[in-house]
Amino acid sequence: MELDIAWVRAQFPAFSQASLDGQAFFENAGGSYTCRQVIDRLHRFYTERKVQPYAPYAVSEIAGAEMDEARRRLAEMLGVATHELSFGPSTTQNTYVLAQAVRRWIKPGQSIVVTNQDHEANSGPWRRLADEGVSVLEWQIDPETGHLPLEALDELLAQDVALVCFPHCSNVVGEINDVAAITAKAKAAGARVCVDGVSYAPHGLVDVGALGCDVYLFSAYKTYGPHQGIMVIREDWGFELPNQGHHFNGDGLYKRFTPAGPDHAQVAASAGMADYFEAMSAHHGGGAGAEAARRSHDLMRAQEVAVLQPLLDYVSAKNSVRLIGPSDADRRAPTVALAVEENAERLAAKLAPYGIMAGGGDFYAQRPLEAMGVDLDKGVLRLSFVHYTQAAEVDALMEALDQVL
Repeated sequence: MELDIAWVRAQFPAFSQASLDGQAFFENAGGSYTCRQVIDRLHRFYTERKVQPYAPYAVSEIAGAEMDEARRRLAEMLGVATHELSFGPSTTQNTYVLAQAVRRWIKPGQSIVVTNQDHEANSGPWRRLADEGVSVLEWQIDPETGHLPLEALDELLAQDVALVCFPHCSNVVGEINDVAAITAKAKAAGARVCVDGVSYAPHGLVDVGALGCDVYLFSAYKTYGPHQGIMVIREDWGFELPNQGHHFNGDGLYKRFTPAGPDHAQVAASAGMADYFEAMSAHHGGGAGAEAARRSHDLMRAQEVAVLQPLLDYVSAKNSVRLIGPSDADRRAPTVALAVEENAERLAAKLAPYGIMAGGGDFYAQRPLEAMGVDLDKGVLRLSFVHYTQAAEVDALMEALDQVL
């Protein structure tokens, strides 16, 4: 079944705004539009529930119940236990807090593997542990393709590796890494696994339980929700790590890695993400809960692949640009970075009069771009979209690129 794109776009108030009329949004990797279900819940919380939650009076009980609902329903969609999902102000901060716990957990002589394919959020916090004597090993990409070769991990795992950190996909390379295979290899060597899912989750929530990793992180504001970071940490490792929250919260897994109190309204509004995925599933004949997550994931990916391939074919044929990552839409997310001959930010500005909203720069991905020989002073033009993007918008993008390249 094909995704009903008209129904999808009707779920996003942005598409009915006069200020955005005629504009094609190609900067979704920096943050997606927010679905109506999330906006409605956020508005309701601020207007009807804005009290301290979990107190023994009616409106407070409702506020707490809505926060619990968000955690429960999203955890079900991700294939994990409710208490294994926690919220924080951002994925960068969630990763930093996790790294501080690992700093006290890792044994002398053990190593952490990081990649040079990552966004800095899942690289920098781990690399900083080297300042405190932790051995940090770099799993390197192919400098031509940006591919992260699985066989190169074997040599690193021959050492005493405690933790392997890598992205589900890079925010510039776009190639979808085989998380299950990498996790299985790392686990066989006795290592824990932390996956940065920020650049993949906007294209469909995954079954984290089936992937087998210990930690999976992503950002709600890139998955049609509010500005929150979401972290899954499996129970067996979560309680093995030292508590990073208030001492009296140490017995609660979802509180152990949140040093500050949660943003009540944004946590509650995150249930709107589950509302949206379930509504999409129901509209296309599917069920609720985990089934809705799988159905919506498949619908979203099929739409993206169909719309993405013509763009990849177009840029691959251009001598004036270098496509970063694979040219096969089935192997990548629709986050398309192009190394260009002029400053990429200025090139993005040239697209704006044509109604194309895109970005240029390094996107906190300096390490992979440098490894691939991209001039950071020029950066890359990044054209990123999600399932609500129409084929006609990609056509308009290609027409605009013909004018500015």
